[in-house]
Amino acid sequence: MSRREKAMALFEQGYNCSQAVAGAFCDKTNIDFDTMMRLASVFGGGMGRLREVCGAVSGMFIITGLLYGYDSAEDIEAKKNLYSQVQTLANSFKMKNGSYVCRELLSLPNTGADSPVPEARTAQYYKKRPCKELVGDAADILDKFLKEQNNGSN
Repeated sequence: MSRREKAMALFEQGYNCSQAVAGAFCDKTNIDFDTMMRLASVFGGGMGRLREVCGAVSGMFIITGLLYGYDSAEDIEAKKNLYSQVQTLANSFKMKNGSYVCRELLSLPNTGADSPVPEARTAQYYKKRPCKELVGDAADILDKFLKEQNNGSN
């Protein structure tokens, strides 16, 4: 199963966009699946249904931070490299989908936070939301990015 298929399947199981993408790459990290799901859970709905940065994009960033992040406040070069990677991923997603902002991707009005109550995952929900495909796109983008990173380090 490809990373795209895995992420989309996790979304169909009821995980949010961030959880679906991060979960599809969990095996690349030192974090178990349950912990990853808790870590990524706050980023659903564009960060707690605030409709800001798409959860699928946040999922890409979580994995990138775990794999390439820094832990020294003084390591300016590591910060620069990580932020460059984040911007590359975000720009790739935006080029493919027109935005990386949840409310824009869902064509929602710019009225701020949504209700904290998530919508039921019905057939109608999946029909009207592009989220499953966005999750797949994020997984494809991250998978390609990680392969490029690994080829560059050999």
